[in-house]
Amino acid sequence: MQLRPGLKLNSIVSQAQVVVVRAPSGDVDLRCGGQPMVVADTAERAGRPADGDQLLIGKRYADDTGTLELLCTRAGAGGLAVGDRPLAIKAAKPLPASD
Repeated sequence: MQLRPGLKLNSIVSQAQVVVVRAPSGDVDLRCGGQPMVVADTAERAGRPADGDQLLIGKRYADDTGTLELLCTRAGAGGLAVGDRPLAIKAAKPLPASD
């Protein structure tokens, strides 16, 4: 699926929803709970997620290369992955020291 910033994606195995913040060029096999994510908000649920991970609202998820970044706008069960590689929560940037 082609991703672009601002695109809302929904999980078909839970209530989770993410918004694309940064997207690589080309097709991306984005999955939540082992199932592909979909654009349409009216997608039917396809069962339970494959793993016990939980998406957290307000957290950013990114790949190792930094070319894909997603913002979770609705929490839900199932971990995010690109193909087989799981996405991790993006760490906050440290603030500069105030001396």
